[in-house]
Amino acid sequence: MTGTRGTTRIQKRNRATILEAALEVFAAHGFRGATVDQIAAAAGLSKPNLLYYFTSKEAMHAALLEGLLDTWLDPLRALDADGDPMQELLGYMHRKLEMSRDFPRESRLFANEILQGAPRILSALNDDLKPLVDDKVRIIEGWMDAGKIARVHPYHLIFSIWAHTQHYADFEVQARAVLGGEDPLDGAAQFLDHVYRRLLTP
Repeated sequence: MTGTRGTTRIQKRNRATILEAALEVFAAHGFRGATVDQIAAAAGLSKPNLLYYFTSKEAMHAALLEGLLDTWLDPLRALDADGDPMQELLGYMHRKLEMSRDFPRESRLFANEILQGAPRILSALNDDLKPLVDDKVRIIEGWMDAGKIARVHPYHLIFSIWAHTQHYADFEVQARAVLGGEDPLDGAAQFLDHVYRRLLTP
């Protein structure tokens, strides 16, 4: 059972419980390391009961990724060609930091998929992510041509924002080990504001 049409409230709740458990397990162990038994245990359901809702761990993983990529693209979609270029780019960076704070497991799920060569979302990267990035790069290039921000490589600018912000979710354990009791995201926005203002000021 992978659809949701005609499902009861209990069935919807069980699906949500299973996907929450699957997210926890996949984020911790990756797709290859995760098992249906681990997910069933995390969901507090028997394995046969879980398999009634999702026939395999592949089905659970696909359901999570389907919703994740769309959420992941929203901060970039919000980049407004008519806004102030510096504020738009800093706003994008801040939205990505907020996602690392609010959705660290989702970030690690996405990172694990990419590290495996994106076998389950490669078509979405080509069909959804690339056209969106290309569109926003044209906007950034327009701002550079108008002298509103410094000229830098626009694709690498976006890659840099991804790397600087998603690090706090994907490498949270490392960051916490280095910082001790300090929240890794405390001060991150202020630091990255300074970095990108210096980089982008004409």
